[in-house]
Order: sequence, then C-alpha cells, then structure tokens
Amino acid sequence: MGTDDPIAATRRWLQRAVIGLNLCPFAKAVQVKDQIRYVVSDADTPDALLADLADELLWLHEADPEVVDTTLLIHPRVLADFADYNDFLDQVDAAIDALGLEGELQVASFHPDYRFAGSDFDDVANCTNRSPYPMLHLLREESIDRAVEAFPDPEEIVERNIASLERLGLQGYRRLLDE
Repeated sequence: MGTDDPIAATRRWLQRAVIGLNLCPFAKAVQVKDQIRYVVSDADTPDALLADLADELLWLHEADPEVVDTTLLIHPRVLADFADYNDFLDQVDAAIDALGLEGELQVASFHPDYRFAGSDFDDVANCTNRSPYPMLHLLREESIDRAVEAFPDPEEIVERNIASLERLGLQGYRRLLDE
C-alpha cells in the first residue's frame, strides 16, 4: 500500500481494517459524520514533523469538535524505521505537555511495522496498530472519555481484536487491505 496516495490508502485502511474489522468501535461514528481530518506532512526530519505535530495539535484544540473530532497526521517521508518512530513518541508526549494540552489531547501511534514489545514481527496482533504509512492519531481526551463510558472495558476490545485477527491470519489481513 506504500505507493498509494497517503490519504486514499489511509481511508481504505480505516474503512477495511479499523471499521471493517471493528478494531475500534468508536471510529465508525466519526467517519460517518466526516469528523476526521487527514493531514499529510511533508516533513523529512523528526524536527520538521514535530513542528507539524505542534501545528496540528493547536489546530485540533481550537477546532469545533462537532466539525473535526480527530486528526490523522500521516508522515510518509520520515520515521519509516519503527524503532526511530517508537523513540519519537517521547517527543510527542513532551510536545503535548509543552503546549499545555496534557489532559486535553493525546496521540495514538500507528506504523506499517508496528510491533508490541516482546512480540514477533509477524505476530498478527501487531496489525491492530499497523497502518499503511507512519501516522500519529490526535485525539481529544473528552472524546476518549465518552467512548470509555459507552464501552467501559477497553481490555475486552483488545482481546476481541486479537481474536479477530488470529482468525483472519496475517495473510488474510494483508489480502483484506489489498483487495
């Protein structure tokens, strides 16, 4: 999927995997309401991406949540190596804090080579956080709180997702995205 238009590939991934497999039971509502902002960063260094992230965090903070509830900041030209990406997440948290947005916004991480600590690269459970391009998902804490109220046991979501992906298998997951 890496040769596609990043937004088109991300929309397809969101529709087929995240919503289609119900990996996130809250994604469909914001997608149907067209409340997802898709932004492709031209950054080719971590510092440039950090600047883009700060701009997007401030933009989302000021935006009307009824119009835009969440942002997917796609960055195809930087942090392609998962270890580098994973290390960068500390800077993401520091940026949220420096902007005074802790408790208001947070960032979830998605990457084509996402790998949970202690897992094998080909463990299908990693697919819960694998996306066609490296991206940072900017979320409003208020939206997360509402979602958790509606679905109070998030561990159940994780367990259900892993079970669904294990039934599908790694090759099945790849076929789903390539169809």
